[in-house]
Amino acid sequence: MSRIGKKPVDLPSGVEASVSGQTVSVKGPKGQREFTATDDVTITVDGNVVKVEPRGKSKRARQQWGMSRTRVANLVVGVTDGFKKELEINGVGYRAAMEGKNLKLNLGLSHDVVYEVPEGVTVAAPKPTEITIEGNDEQQVGQVAAEIRAWRKPEPYKGKGIKYKDEYIFRKEGKKK
Repeated sequence: MSRIGKKPVDLPSGVEASVSGQTVSVKGPKGQREFTATDDVTITVDGNVVKVEPRGKSKRARQQWGMSRTRVANLVVGVTDGFKKELEINGVGYRAAMEGKNLKLNLGLSHDVVYEVPEGVTVAAPKPTEITIEGNDEQQVGQVAAEIRAWRKPEPYKGKGIKYKDEYIFRKEGKKK
């Protein structure tokens, strides 16, 4: 039995959910999101609660049960609060700035990196060493953060690079003389 799948997803006030076939559509103050579940689960909306039940007792149905419930819960969070990732830039001369809809990064390379921000995601650079990524799709926010971080991952000796705000970088001791 899935502990996560058993819990119903509560819909806060101002959020509407509808199911057509295997597609769940959630509409709220921050937009509208959809998720299409596999045929292994049944999704129903009862008032202000969304329930996910497995079809049968197969291993795949039980796997999809918890995952589908989590995806529906993420839709609800996305249209109410949204998702946010914060990045920090460490290193001498490393900085970020917004130029229109593009993010310009100076990361010690021979050229400046210009990252085109995709639709549905908002990127801001409140300080030259901080980047904030916001949106209503958790997967897309995480993907944008990972792509920006991949330009200069933090290194363990001096800690230079782009890291998540809550990330701990395991530091190594340098060469001994």
